[in-house]
Amino acid sequence: MTSRHTSSAHPITTDVLIVGFGPVGKLLAIMLGRQGHRVIAVDRNEVGYPLPRAVTHCSDFAHILQSIGLAPDTIGHITEPYDDMYRWCNGDGDTLVEVDWSGVGESGWYNTYFFHQPSLEDALDEVIEGLPSVRVVRGWEAISLSQDHVSATVEIRSVTTGEQELVTARWLVGADGAGSRIRQWAGIEWHNDGYFFDWLVVDVKPQPGLDFPHIATQNCDTRRPSTMVPGGPGRRRWEFMRLPHETPEHLGRPDKAWELLAPYGISSENAKLERHSVYTFQACWATDWRAGRVLIAGDAAHLMPPFAGQGLGAGVRDAVNLAWKLDAVLRGLADDALLDTYGTERIHHAVAFVKFSTSLGQVICITDPTEAKARDERMITDWSAGMTPPAPPRPGLGPGLHTGPTGGMLARQGRVRVGSDDVVLFDDAFGGPGTLITRRADALEGLPADLRERLTALGISLVALSGTADGVAVIEDVDGTYQEWFDELGVDTVLVRPDFHLYGSTMIDDTVKLVDDFVTSVAGRSRVSANS
Repeated sequence: MTSRHTSSAHPITTDVLIVGFGPVGKLLAIMLGRQGHRVIAVDRNEVGYPLPRAVTHCSDFAHILQSIGLAPDTIGHITEPYDDMYRWCNGDGDTLVEVDWSGVGESGWYNTYFFHQPSLEDALDEVIEGLPSVRVVRGWEAISLSQDHVSATVEIRSVTTGEQELVTARWLVGADGAGSRIRQWAGIEWHNDGYFFDWLVVDVKPQPGLDFPHIATQNCDTRRPSTMVPGGPGRRRWEFMRLPHETPEHLGRPDKAWELLAPYGISSENAKLERHSVYTFQACWATDWRAGRVLIAGDAAHLMPPFAGQGLGAGVRDAVNLAWKLDAVLRGLADDALLDTYGTERIHHAVAFVKFSTSLGQVICITDPTEAKARDERMITDWSAGMTPPAPPRPGLGPGLHTGPTGGMLARQGRVRVGSDDVVLFDDAFGGPGTLITRRADALEGLPADLRERLTALGISLVALSGTADGVAVIEDVDGTYQEWFDELGVDTVLVRPDFHLYGSTMIDDTVKLVDDFVTSVAGRSRVSANS
């Protein structure tokens, strides 16, 4: 930036300004930067946050990492699969329920991973360093916002020198956390569900060889509800709820953390205390995610208790949904009305996980012995009777750019082979998730050249399970993933958007019409569906 202490006469200009450079802001910068868009990312912190925060992610998240070259099996020092149960017990050690977190999900990756967030952010930074159109400005904070019908202008100030600059962007994204200034300045309403519990979060790096249970455990003990889970390779996390007689300041002291860890055999002699912080778990969301030229994402758009492990996952889904739509608008392939579907689609999905996480917390955070006894009796009876524990929600997208009963569903990913190439996951064969997949290549023989060009411009590949046709890649469905999926849906063709969700599906004879409807809808000349 300049050395002036007042804003320069001519603002710095860019396509997209991202305020906030956590994982969500970084992912969005990568996806836009890879398309060649000019991106400036501003963060008030001079260096990245060095301590763990999120520790778990699901198969959807893994799929997103795969799309930017950070597939979990290539970053084993950062994230590791958890192929086991999630055990809930009471204060007496009785099992209340066991939730199956094992296996491989529909996205082609394990259902559950535990990871070290600072190391993941370092890996994201390395990707960004290779993108010449992305500029990162650390140690500067946003201090004002104005906008008109074509751009948004943010005044930023150095946190060390006080110098100021203006940055004008075609689009502004606030990824600046729960207390988002961008959200507040844009006048976006913040809904609070009235859920507040303080918890001490403790991240520990045990010495090599220290033995402790691998299992993820939720301890529903009225004396002190607590959580114990892996914290990524070589690490462990504990979380302890604040009791009514304690203050956050008392609970947040290092000696209190060691005291609470002592029953688990953890001490300063055999482990390093990497972080101990008191957080207020909340359930909140923004009621709109766009205001003119301003959009919000991540914690600026939603907050949830951590009990379902979906907080950061919701944020990266925001980034993927927003990135392809911003790309289309910036390249003139879509009217900016397409961006209205970002919020309507993502609010529905995010709120479902906020509600689910809160429902888990309402079970976990009970400290009244009588209420807890009734909970224990009910859950033990259900567990003994073989009742299946409640599964996390699998919401589709809310109203937006999709059609029909399958529109908004998450796409599957299986293993495929193209020609004589090696067997790989589908997206690795085609460079990303945007794909039209059909049972037979001849379904695309009548596809007009202009529609093919539009699909290519939007990053949509043409793929068939059998047959031959010009411009259509034919794959071997190695494990029958796609045949089985099509059979379940009762369709012959699916159109997967660049954010891993279906635009819609159809039979062979209507494949061209599905493509035409998609291209027309993206361009803004068609209705926004109300399917969810």
